[in-house]
Amino acid sequence: MALWFECRIRYDKMMENGTVKKVNEPYLVDALTFTDAEARIIEEQTPFISGEFSVAAIKKTNIAEVFYKDGCDKWWSVKYNIIIPDEKSGKERRTPVYVMVQANTQQGATDNFNEGMKGTMADYEIEKVAETKIMDVYPYSPK
Repeated sequence: MALWFECRIRYDKMMENGTVKKVNEPYLVDALTFTDAEARIIEEQTPFISGEFSVAAIKKTNIAEVFYKDGCDKWWSVKYNIIIPDEKSGKERRTPVYVMVQANTQQGATDNFNEGMKGTMADYEIEKVAETKIMDVYPYSPK
């Protein structure tokens, strides 16, 4: 199971109008530890950033899974509830789960999520689909 960290990179970015602006961009990294997450985000971002940059923050997330979709440039956070019937009380128990979905629109994110959940035996309901500021997602890949 992946352990996802949100890493924030701070650097000077050349804007389209030619001005330089200090930006703080979030990325999602699959890593084992905070140290590993820092090393991986530095390795991934070094080719794309000219000049100096720093890792401003790293925090562990509650993301359970990531659904990728080629040709899409936005990342959406989907909160869904797994519905589990309680045999003793007869009531339904809902367990929240968070996933990241790559899509261009909110409807596309919902569709990509449902596509990724095909074949799931558990009953679930989508509670929330929200666009994030995540710039990119870096899954673990062995060297």
